[in-house]
Amino acid sequence: MSEAHIARKFPYVQEMQPGSYYWCACGHSKTQPFCDGSHKGTGFTPLKVDLSVAKKVAWCGCKQSKTGAFCDGSHSKLG
Repeated sequence: MSEAHIARKFPYVQEMQPGSYYWCACGHSKTQPFCDGSHKGTGFTPLKVDLSVAKKVAWCGCKQSKTGAFCDGSHSKLG
């Protein structure tokens, strides 16, 4: 698998608490936007994100963001 599956064409906007999170990079997780292990055998690995303070996060849902786990608007360019 060379390209990630598009989980959805808009971000997952969530209020997050401080901690470590594993963002799904393959797009197949059933617990989007976080990893559930569905990447096994795909060549993808989740991206660890450490948040030091509580804040609202726009997690990338299309898996095409140039800023890793965070939405950069790439979903607006998808067909």
